Amino acid sequence: MHLKTLTLRGFKSFASATTLEFEPGVTCVVGPNGSGKSNVVDALAWVMGEQGAKTLRGGKMDDVIFAGTSGRAPLGRAEVSLTIDNADGALPIDYSEVTISRTLFRSGGSEYAINGSSCRLLDIQDLLSDSGLGREMHVIVGQGQLDAVLRATPEERRHFIEEAAGILKHRRRKDKALRKLDAMQANLTRVQDLTAEIRRQLGPLGKQAEVARQAQTIQVQVRDARSRLLADDLARLSSQLEKDHADETALLEQRAAVEKAMQEARERLTELERAAAEATPELTRANDIFYRLSAIRERLRNLATLAEERLRMLGTQVDMAPPTDLVDLDEQVERAKVARAELDAEVAAAAVALEEAEKARKDAEDVAYASERHHATLLRSIADRREGVARIASQVAAKRSRVEATEAETGRVQEQLAAAQKRAHDATKEFQALETTVTSVEEGEEDLDEQHEAATVEWDAAKQALSELKDVLNTAMRERDTWAAKAEALELSLARKDGAGALLAEGVRAVRGTVAALVEVEGDAEDAIAAALGPLADALAVDTVEDAVDAIRWLRDEDAGRARFVVADPEAVASNPSVTLPDAAAWASDLVNGPHGIVDTVRAALSGVAVVDDLAAARALVSAHRDVVAVTRRGDLLSARDAYGGAGDAPSVLHMQAALDDARERRDEAARRVEATSFEIRAAEEAEQSTHARFQATLDRLNESDARMSAVAEQLGHLNASARAARAEAERLQVQLEEAAERTRVDQEALAELTERLTAAQAEPEQFEADVAQAQEVRAADARSATAARAKETEARLTLRTSEERARALAARAESLERAAEAERDARARAAEAAARRERQAVAAREVLAGAQEALTAIDVSVQRADDARAEAELARTERSGELSKVRRTVDEYSQEHARLTDDAHRDEVARAQMRVRLEQMEQRAIDELSVDPAQLVEEFGPHLPVPVLGEAGEAAREKAAVVAAERGEELPEDFAPTEPFVREVQEKRLRQAERAMGQLGRVNPLALEEFAALEERHTFLQEQLADIKKSREDLLEIVKEIDERVERIFTEAFDDTAAQFERIFPRLFPGGEGRLVLTDPRHMLTTGIEVEARPAGKKVKRLSLLSGGERSLTAVALLVAIFKARPSPFYVMDEVEAALDDMNLGRLLEIFTELQEDSQLIVITHQKRTMEIADALYGVTMRGDGVTTVISQRLRDEGDAA
Repeated sequence: MHLKTLTLRGFKSFASATTLEFEPGVTCVVGPNGSGKSNVVDALAWVMGEQGAKTLRGGKMDDVIFAGTSGRAPLGRAEVSLTIDNADGALPIDYSEVTISRTLFRSGGSEYAINGSSCRLLDIQDLLSDSGLGREMHVIVGQGQLDAVLRATPEERRHFIEEAAGILKHRRRKDKALRKLDAMQANLTRVQDLTAEIRRQLGPLGKQAEVARQAQTIQVQVRDARSRLLADDLARLSSQLEKDHADETALLEQRAAVEKAMQEARERLTELERAAAEATPELTRANDIFYRLSAIRERLRNLATLAEERLRMLGTQVDMAPPTDLVDLDEQVERAKVARAELDAEVAAAAVALEEAEKARKDAEDVAYASERHHATLLRSIADRREGVARIASQVAAKRSRVEATEAETGRVQEQLAAAQKRAHDATKEFQALETTVTSVEEGEEDLDEQHEAATVEWDAAKQALSELKDVLNTAMRERDTWAAKAEALELSLARKDGAGALLAEGVRAVRGTVAALVEVEGDAEDAIAAALGPLADALAVDTVEDAVDAIRWLRDEDAGRARFVVADPEAVASNPSVTLPDAAAWASDLVNGPHGIVDTVRAALSGVAVVDDLAAARALVSAHRDVVAVTRRGDLLSARDAYGGAGDAPSVLHMQAALDDARERRDEAARRVEATSFEIRAAEEAEQSTHARFQATLDRLNESDARMSAVAEQLGHLNASARAARAEAERLQVQLEEAAERTRVDQEALAELTERLTAAQAEPEQFEADVAQAQEVRAADARSATAARAKETEARLTLRTSEERARALAARAESLERAAEAERDARARAAEAAARRERQAVAAREVLAGAQEALTAIDVSVQRADDARAEAELARTERSGELSKVRRTVDEYSQEHARLTDDAHRDEVARAQMRVRLEQMEQRAIDELSVDPAQLVEEFGPHLPVPVLGEAGEAAREKAAVVAAERGEELPEDFAPTEPFVREVQEKRLRQAERAMGQLGRVNPLALEEFAALEERHTFLQEQLADIKKSREDLLEIVKEIDERVERIFTEAFDDTAAQFERIFPRLFPGGEGRLVLTDPRHMLTTGIEVEARPAGKKVKRLSLLSGGERSLTAVALLVAIFKARPSPFYVMDEVEAALDDMNLGRLLEIFTELQEDSQLIVITHQKRTMEIADALYGVTMRGDGVTTVISQRLRDEGDAA
């Protein structure tokens, strides 16, 4: 088996259809970087089922579709076909050639095909797995794959060997079997729950079937006694209602008269209240006027008092400080100004004197300096003459030559400095421009970092949310299955096998359902309500009597058995005695809810029944109130006439129905949670995929940005280094230039001095010592003159500073005197203004006082008038209030009388209503319990009719009548039935005896026999199903065990062979070295990992992390080759695995390639010439300017053979 052809259409850079034909042996694919060589490797992996876009060097899967170039439009799909020579039958398919195709559309659709027939990805993976080509693709060693092999965990290294050994298909079989086991476990749990539930019900139901046989004979007597007692109650209540109706008319007439008198009193009360309401505003206005006038009078009094106080205050004279003499202040100011002018003149004269002294000092110093130089020149001239003119001339020539050299060096340094400055300027300019680019890139990098961090957080949160939702889904599914099993078991238990069951199964429209299913019971009182209702708990609910009759006729026509019915009566009312129940007790009618009509009938049937906690409470309640029937929450019933209870009964129908409703509700709730969680999981999976895509996209953009940043940073480093070097050179040249300029200046000064000395020595005649003495005297005189001039300058400067200080002090004194004079003028003006203002205020205060006194006189009169008006209004209000009180008392008296009469009428009406309710309840009982019309019941079982004597007493009476007839010579008729007059006490005793006998039997379930048989049959069926499931589970466990044994055996053999090959190959790649493979957990071969120990020659380390890069690569190659040799695959693909190897190691690797060629086909992506030399065929891959890959093939082995 080997690869024959690979055809690419629209895959990555292969825009046009390109076919590569492979031959057995070594095929090398060569070409420059970026031409598309590795795309060939990606195409091989992709067509064989690779699903990871990252493995294919992309961000998402549609990146493999040709994206277009500047000169070529993008394509809409990518297609790769791989043809495999299967002449040796390595692939489990009946074809000598197998073509695998994979197509991806840009819209997201994907297609797979085998020999042109559509298939699934799983079909391709299963086809290739038998030949050692698994989904891990260990036969394709791509770029970076070697390092991935080394970084792999021990468990991941195990996967490489498992894939080569073909173990993955066995693991898939095991996973499939384990999934079946998980599903089977859920079914097993469900069946076990059903079986346990049914087994629990079988025992009590068997006891009920036995009791049902004994109950039928007693029910006839109970029915007859109840019918006669109920007919007696109906007759009595009907008679009492007729008597009470006559008393209603008189009471209503008396109440009408009281209503009329009360209405007249209320009309008079309304008139008085209206008059009082109309008079109230007048009283309010009078009060308001009085209070406002009183307030005004009080304010006028306060104003008069304030005016008097103001007059007293303004009449008091204010003491003032003695005035200051303004004339004296003005004279002092004028004298200070005159003295200031004189001092300013002195300051100006001192400044002029200082300037003259400074000029005289400067002139004297210049003369002294000239004398000093002249004296020094004379001394040097004498010395020079003595040293000789020739030596000075040689010094002048040497200095001149040095000055010229220095000037030349300065020019050269200036040129170099200009060039260095230009280089620094250019580099700095480029650096700044690139730095601007870096700033924008860094800003983008910060945004990318934030986006990547946000995408990472979102992805982690999405994964966590998805995991939590899956846990919630698993929990909800388990709860749904558990409650479904329990509901199914309860449904089987509640299935009716009598006439009621037939009606429910047939779906007769008149039947609304069972009472137990329709009625809801509050709290945990199901058993109590079931005991109180008795047979009604098992009855069917219908809307009308006609519906019940139709249902009974249907049962007779179909011979489907008997059933009990409850007819909906919306007017039925529960009649509970006027008894205060204990805190823990409640009326049974208050604990039931359900559809309108049905629940009313049920509540009426529960009249007088109270639910209590236990028997002690029931006994206490019945002892205190004999008309109350008490029933405990466990179903024990107690009344003044009978009792019913005990232990050992099965759960009541209401209890089981409540349990069924609860199980259904919990099942439906769990199912809703499953459905809701499934939707949430789908949304969470989409969110996880979306966030992962964003995470990968941001990571790719971040990597691209990092690459751009690295390139820009490297370029910035070069530019910065260039700029620094140029600036450093410029600084060094600037220092050299400054040093050269300084040397030039010094040399030029020295040259000028030497030239002057030479000129003086050559031109001037010799001087005598007298000239030097004369020059010395002149120098001393000029120095003394300069010292005197400096002393005069100091004295003039001191005089100027003294005058300036005196002028400033005098100016401050003048300004102080001016401010004092101005303050005195302001004070005198304010005093005059205050006196005038006080006079004006006194006049105003006198006017205010006079006005306030006049207003007070007038306001006193108004206040008195307002007070009189208010008193009159208050008197009228008092009179009206007295009359109002009297009328109100009259109205209250009539209201009380009317309320009493109304209460009496209401109480009588309630009593009559209760009697009617009791009558209706009794009539309803006649229909519900006896299925007889009330009128017919009274007619056939009324107290006016004799009572047949049944049982042993009847037989005795018949015998006695026969004897009497025989004595008379008469023959007793065959239809003779002995009777006796109706006596209520006798019938009550008869009913109690029958009920006692029935009570001794306990609760009777008339359907127990049929239900027991059906439940037993169901139990047998479930036992058989349970045995089948357990057998299937054991078979699956045996399959898993066999798979584990086979996987362990195959892996052990594969590992031993791989370890042996690794120990053989490693020394070939590392001469003198030693390597081996070690199991991490040899005791558990199914889960153990594999560690790699490698020790090159001359080294003691064994850990891979301590090896060099090249050694790590060779170790990875050794591991892969060991796997290849131990379990050969039909072909291997090597993508530049030898790129980092030196020539010696490359030769060793090529020898191993030659060995692999014997059993497998090799496809090598390479740049190495020596690798190309061992190739049987070469494919050259190149990319033109249009961005599309082109392939050129060359077969070498045939040409070599021909040569």
